[in-house]
Amino acid sequence: MTRSALTLALAGSLATAIASVAFAGPLPAEKMAGNEKCYGISLKGQNDCAAGAGTTCAGTSTADYQGNAWKAVPAGTCTTMNVDGHMGTLEPMQG
Repeated sequence: MTRSALTLALAGSLATAIASVAFAGPLPAEKMAGNEKCYGISLKGQNDCAAGAGTTCAGTSTADYQGNAWKAVPAGTCTTMNVDGHMGTLEPMQG
């Protein structure tokens, strides 16, 4: 591989890594205003951020309704949510 091709490949990899980190970051405080974290209701890869092992941030949950992954929902609605038989909770759950 030529030096310029290697440089281009490395630059592309760096740009991808930076974009991935920016995309996977936590929700800004202004987007959380009026919302609450609701655990156990997101589908695989659709969580808003992390709560523990198995998640690093947005879009990284590995299973549907993962108990330690949360989704932002309107404040006061989490504990009344029932998504396909899975109730939302304000605290992380096991599994």
